[in-house]
Amino acid sequence: MNDNFIIPLNGLAAGENRFSWHAGKEFFEVFENTEILDADLEVSVVVEKSGRYLGVDCAVDGTVTVACDRCLEDLQMPVGADIMLSVKFGDEESSDERQEGEREIIFVPDGDAELDMSQVVYDYVCLALPMQRHHDEGQCNPDAVRYLSAGDPVENTDDSNPFAALKEMMKNK
Repeated sequence: MNDNFIIPLNGLAAGENRFSWHAGKEFFEVFENTEILDADLEVSVVVEKSGRYLGVDCAVDGTVTVACDRCLEDLQMPVGADIMLSVKFGDEESSDERQEGEREIIFVPDGDAELDMSQVVYDYVCLALPMQRHHDEGQCNPDAVRYLSAGDPVENTDDSNPFAALKEMMKNK
């Protein structure tokens, strides 16, 4: 998908091989991600090759910009993810065990000459983001906070509410 995130498997020297890439806004646009507005991520990869064994250790560090859940203003969030993979060649095994110790196992068809890390990096970055994304207390846009906190909550007195009768029944008990 992205030429920058390719590890060439053919001709990869035995021992330790290093790669480094940058993931910016364009990287996430390729995946059509609308949540990540901007990014400045450094991806460092160490590939250990020994015979048919291939271990991939990847560190992703930097920041991404997302919309604040409270005020919808831009919010820069730090991202740090460590990815540890074991690459196996051939068809994917049918067993449910997809881990080898601390490492996640990925399968590459025998004939493939490259390992595309873009999907793996994308997935781990998205998983590294918290579910709730908001500014620290007092850092949100004051106009948005004022708008959200304005007015009293409205009590529903509509008789067309189908649960109004149940509410009255519960009061009588």
